Amino acid sequence: MTGFTHDVLPCGIEYGIVPLPQRHVVSFQIRVLAGTAVEPSDKAGLARLLEETLDKGTQQRTGRELSDAFDAIGAAHSSGAGRETTTLSCSVLPEHFEKAVALNAELLRTTTLPQDALTVNIELAKQELDALQDDPQGLVDKYISLQAYGPKLGHHSLGELETLDCMTRDDLLAHWQNRFHAGNMIVSVSGPLDATRVADTFEKHFSGFGDPAKCGRSPVPVEFTPGTTHYEKELEQEQIGICWPGVEATHDDFEVQQVILSVLSGGMGARLFTEVREKQGLVYWVGAWQENPRGAGMLFLGASTTPEKADRTYTTLLREVDRLAEDITQDELDRAVTGIVAHRETRGDTTRSRGSELANDLFFFGRPVPAEEKLAKVRAVTIDDVVRYLTEHPRDRLCVVTLGPRPLDEAATAAQGASGTAR
Repeated sequence: MTGFTHDVLPCGIEYGIVPLPQRHVVSFQIRVLAGTAVEPSDKAGLARLLEETLDKGTQQRTGRELSDAFDAIGAAHSSGAGRETTTLSCSVLPEHFEKAVALNAELLRTTTLPQDALTVNIELAKQELDALQDDPQGLVDKYISLQAYGPKLGHHSLGELETLDCMTRDDLLAHWQNRFHAGNMIVSVSGPLDATRVADTFEKHFSGFGDPAKCGRSPVPVEFTPGTTHYEKELEQEQIGICWPGVEATHDDFEVQQVILSVLSGGMGARLFTEVREKQGLVYWVGAWQENPRGAGMLFLGASTTPEKADRTYTTLLREVDRLAEDITQDELDRAVTGIVAHRETRGDTTRSRGSELANDLFFFGRPVPAEEKLAKVRAVTIDDVVRYLTEHPRDRLCVVTLGPRPLDEAATAAQGASGTAR
């Protein structure tokens, strides 16, 4: 890719650089290829606990001193544990770039994982789990993820009360020692920096950080379980979640899938909002989205409605998907394409977003992919492509989760291709 750098450092880090010489800030991401999917089955919540405890103390500083060191150089620093990666993000002025890398290396390489911080984080995780019981949409997301992805890829990042209760500092230490090393890391950098300086800086601060052999690139298998599951809960509303397999991020039809989702849920003029909410008044909220772990893709529909309207809402949501193959218009297609392109060229063009996009490219494709190449594929989508996609990738295996006072009518779910048991 012209102007971009992509290579592997001697220490084992795979890195990419997108040069942005006119910008005034440098942004970088460090992705450790170890998320919740690699947790032991009896240690659910481990990845997130480790991520939240990493920066609470190192061999050189206390957690407070480390935070002050980031503040002293004006660095915006954050972290998070996802299904497949633990990510550290940082934005800083170019003159403080090396200091920011050094601080990230310090907390990754020399964390002390203090017991007092771990104890606090376990209690906070328990409180979040308790609060989740009052978040109906969050609960549906938790339940449908487990059913859609299986126990490895789909369990909740917070874990469960029983797994949190038996978590120890030795568990975190073993996970850190086994998973956190240079060969299991991807780094992306965007901003006004010379590629040689970037490479030399990361090599300097991560040389000798564990095994340099490249690993962690294999996808975690999806264990999709079609069927309908109802979770009884006294609510005034009924929450509905529906999902089915789509295509992965590297598939030739990925951009067609993007456009379909934008037609369905890409703003207030999209089909689900206008047809399901505005015209029929069936829902309080409605949406469609996709998730793409490596090697897989999943399409989701979600809605909140009244218990009395739940069956009709369910069948209407799926009907709107099916109807795309029958009557999608050129105006709808053009609006969807314009929305995707505009989002990429506005909110997607910040220094941090460009670096995050590059990290995604390395994660999914193993190489940088020009934005122009992706947008050209979006602009090239036609109505015939949409019809072909819906024919070749039918929603014939549904995972359905409902939460509320009553389950869906069995006849309705069976007619729409989803059957299973209620609980």
